[in-house]
Amino acid sequence: MRTLAAFCTVVTGLVLAGGAQAGIFRDASSSTNWAGYAVSGSTFTDVKGTWVQPAANCAASVGTSTYAAFWVGLGGLAGGNGGLEQTGTESDCRNGRAVYAAWYELLPDDPVPVPMAISAGDTISAEVSVDNSVATLTLTDVTNGQTFTTQATPSLLDISSAEWIAEAPSACFAANRCEQLTLANFGTVEFSGSSTTANGHVGTISDGSWSATSIDLGGGAGGATAAALSPDGSDFIVAFVPTQVAQPQVKTKAKAKAKPKPKPKSRPHRVTT
Repeated sequence: MRTLAAFCTVVTGLVLAGGAQAGIFRDASSSTNWAGYAVSGSTFTDVKGTWVQPAANCAASVGTSTYAAFWVGLGGLAGGNGGLEQTGTESDCRNGRAVYAAWYELLPDDPVPVPMAISAGDTISAEVSVDNSVATLTLTDVTNGQTFTTQATPSLLDISSAEWIAEAPSACFAANRCEQLTLANFGTVEFSGSSTTANGHVGTISDGSWSATSIDLGGGAGGATAAALSPDGSDFIVAFVPTQVAQPQVKTKAKAKAKPKPKPKSRPHRVTT
């Protein structure tokens, strides 16, 4: 996701730890920018999800900016063709001020702002579908009743995976020169009603028709972890993980060694074994 900041940003495709895609409940993967769930192993034509817009905690971001994005999408996993069709929202701290926004993006093209007023606590519903070469992206603020829908023909169409993600975006200042942005403290975000369609079959994340994996975010941008799926495989929580600050070492003066006292003559002490 390319965050809607004053500069251009780009999301890099997820690289699974060890370069392998693992089945749900059997393994988990790590990423430097994604946390959540992804499914692969089929041809996906629709993905849906709902979340409550998290409130950005900017208490520790005075004078700095941090970013967090929440979205559903098709494509973008390692092994794809470089495309990614996605729509979602942001909870950012920009110079210590909480900012909320909506967007959609068809990689490798730039992100497009969605003209919707988003507030913390709003219920957001998102859907991305593909019919032949046309992608339809729909974003709805269920709380205030706003809905945005657009159709486009991506230059790169990837339907080899589906995702439900909380993300730390990256900033690009020139072609092929990007840096990871610091993840905003979003507390927790709960995805619900998560489903996808592959080859005409509709199922939740844990459906046996595809291979799914949980993803934890870690690295220099910050951390976030995805909790276990609900019993029906449609709900899960992603939690922000605060950076651990190392405590400074306090130097203390070494105590002066006492002069040894003369040892008295005594019987040897016997130890019972």
